[in-house]
Amino acid sequence: MHAIHSFIHRFHNPDLGLLLLRLALGIVFLYHGWGKIGEMESTIAFFTTLGFAPFFAYLVAWVETIGGIALIIGLFTRYVATLLAIVALVALVKVHLPNGFGVSGGGYEFILVLLLGSLALFFSGAGSYSLAHFTNLELRNAN
Repeated sequence: MHAIHSFIHRFHNPDLGLLLLRLALGIVFLYHGWGKIGEMESTIAFFTTLGFAPFFAYLVAWVETIGGIALIIGLFTRYVATLLAIVALVALVKVHLPNGFGVSGGGYEFILVLLLGSLALFFSGAGSYSLAHFTNLELRNAN
């Protein structure tokens, strides 16, 4: 058991964990945002069925696209994570919650992961493997 414990703890690297989380969320948000931009007429139509003005279709599409890119490169992570968490929360409540948990039935399983991942990045920041860290644009504990 000690050998397993030692082996696992050799890989302790929270900054690498944050990079992997940023990449996973960034790729997914970028993919979905770019898809909305590419199909803006149908995106607007869908948002209209939810009771939102066309402006919000554009806003969400660009927040997801630019936000996804920002997460991938690790720039303005906490701000972007805040916006993406808001988008995910609204999607969870307005679209997915009525369909139950399972993603196969349009449920909130997947969007819940995106919401909680965004919140994790909000609380943790980008980590050391980020453009913000390497360019000193990372916001340090501002009081």
